[in-house]
Amino acid sequence: MSPSSDNNRVQRQVIKNFLAKLQKEGEGALVRNVITEIDQELLDPFVLLVEFSFSLLAGFPDHPHRGFESVTYMLQVIKVQSKPEVFRIEPKYQELSSLDIPRAEENGVKVKVIAGDSMGIKSPFYTTTPIMFLDFTLKPGSQTHQTVPESWTAFAYIIEGDEGVFGSSNSSAISAHHVVVFGPGDLVSVWNKSTTRSLRFLLIAGEPIGEPVVQCGPFVMNSQAEIDTAFEDYQNATNGFELAKGLNMFEMPKGLKGSQ
Repeated sequence: MSPSSDNNRVQRQVIKNFLAKLQKEGEGALVRNVITEIDQELLDPFVLLVEFSFSLLAGFPDHPHRGFESVTYMLQVIKVQSKPEVFRIEPKYQELSSLDIPRAEENGVKVKVIAGDSMGIKSPFYTTTPIMFLDFTLKPGSQTHQTVPESWTAFAYIIEGDEGVFGSSNSSAISAHHVVVFGPGDLVSVWNKSTTRSLRFLLIAGEPIGEPVVQCGPFVMNSQAEIDTAFEDYQNATNGFELAKGLNMFEMPKGLKGSQ
């Protein structure tokens, strides 16, 4: 998409960027917690984004989930989770292989469309909360201009590259493993100012839900009472947790039950 075709659009400017630091978690896994509880209000409807890697002999222990949709992008091992609609829905599972992911390329810009649409192509992947999940690779010196619904939250996570410029062409460059949060507008513009290295980033956007969020471990609900109920259901293997094996795989942290 060329900037000349978007003269009437409002470019989203960068309002915040921060580094996702590397740390150990689980059984030998290395993670970068890209979105934490601190950023949830700013990035509604998204509650968690984790970049993680682990060997075949390591990983994460079994653990339950309730209260959100989870999208795991295995090509670059990226995981994004968003809150569900107000009503309760039955768990669903969708899988797209690498060959099933729609993609396009023009003027030095490649995009893989995991959710939403870009460059005239649309993903078949469905989420209850409307989201856009795009994997961009910009060759040195190239640029892209992606439309995003004005009412949606939008941010980028940089996978590779050290001279990505976001929002406006005269902004400071931002390097890999940074989160870039965009302000209001309906156009996200990105330039790769490097002359030697490609820039790869995820552009993620979604329709805000505007609900209260209470999170405790793998449960994301609207109130502490709902969190307590989720733990009770899991411990009793009821209401969706009937196939849970072993109640010791996840325990409520001491001091959290009944508190905000």
